[in-house]
Amino acid sequence: MQLPRPVGREAASRKYDILSALMAFALSKDKHVQRQVLRIMALITARYNWQRDELTTGQGEIARLWSVDERTVKREMARFRAQDWLVLKRQGARGRVSVYGLNLGRMLEDTRPAWPLIGEDFVERLQPSEARPATNVVALRREPLPAEDGTIWAQAQARLHEEDTATYGAWLHSLTEAAREDGCLILVAPTRFHATYVATNLKDRLLSVVRRVDPSVRDVQITA
Repeated sequence: MQLPRPVGREAASRKYDILSALMAFALSKDKHVQRQVLRIMALITARYNWQRDELTTGQGEIARLWSVDERTVKREMARFRAQDWLVLKRQGARGRVSVYGLNLGRMLEDTRPAWPLIGEDFVERLQPSEARPATNVVALRREPLPAEDGTIWAQAQARLHEEDTATYGAWLHSLTEAAREDGCLILVAPTRFHATYVATNLKDRLLSVVRRVDPSVRDVQITA
C-alpha cells in the first residue's frame, strides 16, 4: 500500500490516522499483540522523526521507555523488522546507534481489518485514492477465487470466500498449501506476522472448514 509521507498541511491528521489504525488493531487482539503494538506506538510518538523518516534511539533508551531489559528490546526490534514494520536504514557501528525507518504502508495494510471498528468515514479516508468509488459507498476489497485444482486447500478457500469475503481477502487469500503430513495441512503465509495473526485468530475457523472438506485432517499449521 502506497502512503504519502505525513508532511505538509495534512500531516497532523495523517499521523492521527496511522496511530488510530494501530490502536484499533491492537485493541481487537490479545494482550501479547496489544503490548507489541503499544511499544511501536511509544517509539513513534516519543522518538520518531516524521520529516526524515528516522528512528535513531539506542537500545538502552528504548529499554527505559518500555520498562524492559535490553534483551527484550533486541528481540522485539527483530520482530518488527521481520514483519516489515521497521526498516533498517543504517546499521549502528563505532558508538553510533542504528537508524530505522517505518514502513507505514505495511502497517496500514496489516491493520486494515480493524479500520471498520473506527468507522466508515475512516475506511473511506484511508482507501487509496484510485480505489475510492465515485459515491460515498466504501468498496470492499475482493480477491479472486483460487483455481479449482482439486486440492483440499483450494476447496476450503472457496468456502471461506463465500462465508466471509472481507476476512478471506485480508488474511486467507495469500496463504498457500505447502504439504500435508500425518493428517496435518501445512499452509505458508507471506510474512511471519501474517502467519502469527492467522494462527492466533483464525486457526479454529480454518480447521473447521478444512475438516468439512476432508474429515481426515486433524490439524492445520501456518508457517512463514
